Parts: sequence; C-alpha cells; structure tokens
Amino acid sequence: MQSFSSAGVRIAFIDHAPTGPDLHEPIMLIHGFASNHAVNWVNTLWVKTLTHAGRRVIALDNRGHGASEKLYDPAAYDTKIMAEDGRALLDHLDIARADVMGYSMGARITAYLSLRHEARVRSAILGGLGHHLVEGIGLPLGIADAMEAPALESLTDPMQRMFRAFAEQTKSDLRALAACIRGSRQTMTEAEAASIDVPVLVAIGTKDLVAGDPHQLAALIPGAQALDIPGRDHNLAVGDKVYKEGTLAFLARRS
Repeated sequence: MQSFSSAGVRIAFIDHAPTGPDLHEPIMLIHGFASNHAVNWVNTLWVKTLTHAGRRVIALDNRGHGASEKLYDPAAYDTKIMAEDGRALLDHLDIARADVMGYSMGARITAYLSLRHEARVRSAILGGLGHHLVEGIGLPLGIADAMEAPALESLTDPMQRMFRAFAEQTKSDLRALAACIRGSRQTMTEAEAASIDVPVLVAIGTKDLVAGDPHQLAALIPGAQALDIPGRDHNLAVGDKVYKEGTLAFLARRS
C-alpha cells in the first residue's frame, strides 16, 4: 500500500492500473464503517471487476480504519472532513475528475464529496445508503457502545453484535471506531441532496435494514437512479453480481 498526508493525517491507499483497454476514467472507492479497502473492495472482487473493465481503481482506508492513522477525537471524523480526505487523495494523484463509489458510511462520504466538490466527481455510486442520508443519522449511536463493550458475548442487541463481530473480524481499532461513530453523524438536508449535480446511482439490497429506501433518495436527487439488489442484506449486497453489473451499466451510460 501507499500513503499520503491529508491535512496531517496519514491515509493509506491502493492504486491499480486497468488490466483491460484503458478508458482513462478512474474510479475512487470509499469503504464502509469498520471495514477497509481490502474487505470492502478487493475481497469482493470489485477491484478486479473494475480494472478488467478498463478503469484505474483507487481505494483508500478511511481515517481510523485499516492501515490509515487512528484518531480518537470524534470531531476528527466529521463526514465533511472525511470527504476532504477523498478530495486530497485525488489531488495527491493529480486526478482532476473521477467516478466515486462508496458503501454505507463510504456512500455518505461520497455524497458529501459530490456536494462540496462536484467538479471533481464524474458520477457517484451510493451503495448501502438510501434515504437515511437525509433522514435519521445512519448507524445507531449504540454501535459506539458496542465497540467499547468488554466482549462480544456481553452484547444482546443484534445490530450491536453484528458490527462488533465485524470489527473484530477486520481486526479494527475498536476505540477509533467508537470515535468515528460518534463523530460522523451528519445528515444532509433534502435541499442539499437535491443540489447534488452529478449522475447518481443508489444501490441497496432489498433486505437491507440499515440503509433506508433507495427510491426515496433517488427521487430527491435530480436524475438519480435506484438499483434494487434482490435478496441481499446490508452486508451481503456489497459483493453481489447485480450490484456489479448495474454499476458497470451505469458507468457506461452516465454522461
């Protein structure tokens, strides 16, 4: 992996050249909470799929995750700040404009990046995040408590157990994740979502109980499209072939 400094915070990333004919259309991937670039994008074969389709693929480990720097102040995880990490990575690589795909928390970051730096975003794919971008505050605050619990066995709430188990599986820094949940609880107003002026695809599993409705969000953003991923929940949708095929089709037709 490579790394760079985003306003003094070390951010790790990968940068893979296309293996198919180069379309000269790079895409940046932003993973979800408690994950990392490898779990979210490499292991699910997204990097292989996109590079084979002729795209340069950049994927970062969000601050507090993976090989990036761990921070313990919730204020360091404001979604707007995390979006600036993505913008800074494009600057670091001298990429003027890229498609951006985020999943779950990464989709929230992608939406803010699209809102604040639309000239840098060719299109945005919001995976695992629907109407909860504007309604509610994403993952429950109790997820932070789950990260700080003495052990997985002490938790009884199913969602707390799911995220704690996932964080342990990815060998994450639990204290950094607790700070991240507490600090990244921003929502957009409907007016802000409606002002996103890039092509948008909202892709969510039909059994996802975390994301909120994709069609409601797509209806707010002019020209946005919704993609239902049949029979998949929040965790299983990310590697689904319907998601991959729908994303490639969207990238091929977006202006």
